[in-house]
Amino acid sequence: MKKPILLAVSLLVAPLLHAQDLHGAWTATESDAEVRQTEHTLIFTDAFFSEAIYGKPHGKFIGTKGGSYTLNDGILDLTYEFANQDPNLVGETRSISYTLKNNILELGGLTWTRIDDGAPGDLFGAWLISGRKHDGEIVKRDTSGPRKTMKILSGTHFQWIAFNTETKQFMGTGGGTYTTIDGKYTENIGFFSRDDSRVGASLEFNYELKDGDWHHSGLSSKGQPIYEVWSHRKL
Repeated sequence: MKKPILLAVSLLVAPLLHAQDLHGAWTATESDAEVRQTEHTLIFTDAFFSEAIYGKPHGKFIGTKGGSYTLNDGILDLTYEFANQDPNLVGETRSISYTLKNNILELGGLTWTRIDDGAPGDLFGAWLISGRKHDGEIVKRDTSGPRKTMKILSGTHFQWIAFNTETKQFMGTGGGTYTTIDGKYTENIGFFSRDDSRVGASLEFNYELKDGDWHHSGLSSKGQPIYEVWSHRKL
């Protein structure tokens, strides 16, 4: 009687393990005829993904796209929520074949190398801003509407994106690497769509996880005090 039970459990666990294969951050580099290099950074969480494209090494922003995804027998189904270079992609689902072997991912005509598997940072996942502190009180924000500000983090890389799934509008993005050490969350900016001069800057914030939410406080890139609450995003 034990063998059928074990077989049933293994069949349930196998798809979950397969879905976790892509977790983390990936990088790919392209060079043109003038030997200018373009960097692609791809982040997969449990259900969401983002790809950022920028010049290397200066970090000049080129483009971004992302949304939700599912895996099925070597096929990646991507449903787009933002795509600044092709807004018509928003709302569309594209099926792309992929192969993964020895931390090398062949996807979309590019060869991707794994940067991390979702560790070691404390904040792996996709997050939506769900509140801000005003006059000592946290004011909640509805996250169910089409206008969203999302942060997606692997174990070492992050990207934030502001977008509207209804209008297909893209409002801005930025990203790079991050660390979470002794209650300090530090962002190292690798690209920023609104201001290339910010590339190379580091910003340090306090962070704390409370009841599953990420409380984020410190000074913004403009030097203004901020206190934000981010909640895990779910499908």
